Amino acid sequence: MGSNYHINNVNGPAIFGDNGRMEINNGTDAATLLRLADQLVERMRVESPALVPQAQVIQGELAQDGRPADRGRIRAALETIGIGVAAGSGGLALAQEIGRVLGL
Repeated sequence: MGSNYHINNVNGPAIFGDNGRMEINNGTDAATLLRLADQLVERMRVESPALVPQAQVIQGELAQDGRPADRGRIRAALETIGIGVAAGSGGLALAQEIGRVLGL
């Protein structure tokens, strides 16, 4: 009798994305991700107005129809926001969640 272990429906090489990183997005759809980006823009307007353009880069990339989002631009914008906002802030939490969902 063989045994298979499936942890949270993670099974096999299909979960590995770019650069061998595991990508477990738990079914987050594009609309939910775009909502997170919208919230990030609004949060940056309150917490760090100088970082609004970076949040808008993320929002714009995720809103594109007809082409995939530029993950490099999103990653760079998320890193800039991560450096520029206060630890424990709502903006940082949103940026981290977007990065997690995208597997960045």
